Amino acid sequence: MKNIWYGNFTDKKFNAVWTAVSEQGLVAVSMCDDPKKFIAEVHKLTGQEPIYRLPKVTEANRQLAEYFSGKRREFDLPIDWSVMSPFQAEALQLVRAVPYGRLTTYGDIAKQLGKPGASRAVGRANAANPIPIVIPCHRVLGSDGKLHGYGGPGGLESKAWLLRLEGSWLI
Repeated sequence: MKNIWYGNFTDKKFNAVWTAVSEQGLVAVSMCDDPKKFIAEVHKLTGQEPIYRLPKVTEANRQLAEYFSGKRREFDLPIDWSVMSPFQAEALQLVRAVPYGRLTTYGDIAKQLGKPGASRAVGRANAANPIPIVIPCHRVLGSDGKLHGYGGPGGLESKAWLLRLEGSWLI
């Protein structure tokens, strides 16, 4: 059994931003207004009831706040990959490597995995990304170059906002 801690901060775009960490690293980020929903998500991911400890998530919160204000381009937070399936972790490690302001496609990630026919599976892995922003699933587009899905609040509008923040999407 491992400890999971969580906390939040307020952001002007997304209101509440929730983070959860284990001893191994970040396990979840969510921009939801419902703390009960976030706690349930973390419990489902980890099998543990998270404990509210703001000091444990201070660094993650600081880096996310810097990103939202345009002051941070890269995160240097450890990730607890154990909360993901092996395929999802492998796909999202490649997504994490997509640089700030750059875009890729689900098909490109599938090719990098050595599974060129797995673009839909990569899309599902992205859709279930428990650590959005830090693992920048918003930087992944469909093979047609268009926005396809975003699980965060605001859906595609939020995905477009994040891409505009990074200067990579002109909408």
